[in-house]
Amino acid sequence: MKDLSKQEQSDACINSAERKNTRAKLKDFAAIDFETANNERTSVCSVGIVIVRGGQIVDSFYSLIQPEPNYYNYWCSQIHGLCREDTEDSPIFPDVWAKVSPLIEGLPLVAHNKPFDEGCLKAVFRCYQMDYPDYEFFDTLCASRQAFPDLENHQLQTVAEACGYILENHHHALADAEACAWIAREIL
Repeated sequence: MKDLSKQEQSDACINSAERKNTRAKLKDFAAIDFETANNERTSVCSVGIVIVRGGQIVDSFYSLIQPEPNYYNYWCSQIHGLCREDTEDSPIFPDVWAKVSPLIEGLPLVAHNKPFDEGCLKAVFRCYQMDYPDYEFFDTLCASRQAFPDLENHQLQTVAEACGYILENHHHALADAEACAWIAREIL
C-alpha cells in the first residue's frame, strides 16, 4: 500500500534549487516500482525497473518476488492482482536483487512516491541483512506537484497522461516503472 502522511510526502520532496540542478543530470537513471503483498514494507512481491540512458529507455527488468512475510492481504491483492500462488515459487529478494544491481549500478533511482519505494527497498535490505548502498533517489510525485499544480490529482496514471503517456496496466510493477520513467524524462 502506498498511503503516506502529508508530512512524509512533504519530507520526500527535494527543494526547487536542487531540482533545477538535477534536470540536466537526469538523462541517465533507473525508474523503479515495487508492489507489496501486505502492509509490511518488506513484503515486496514484484519489482519493475526501467533503465534510461541518454534520455532513452534502453533496458527493463521485471520479477515476481516471494514476499517476507509471505502472506497477502485482501486490499493489496485487489490493487495489483497478485496472490500467494503467483509468488510461491518465485525467488527471494536477495536473488532478484543480484540481477538488478548490475543493471542500476551508478544510476540514480526514480520513483513515483519515493517514500514508499525507497522505504520498501531499505526495509527489505534490512530484512535480509544486506548492506544498503545509499542509492540516490528522486521523486516524480513531488516533482509533478510543482510541474503540474493544477492537475486534478498527482496519481501516477494522471501525471503520466499529462506527460503524454497512457498507463494501461496500472499497479503492474513494470508498467508503473515505465510510466515513472516517461514522467521523469519530461519533468526531472
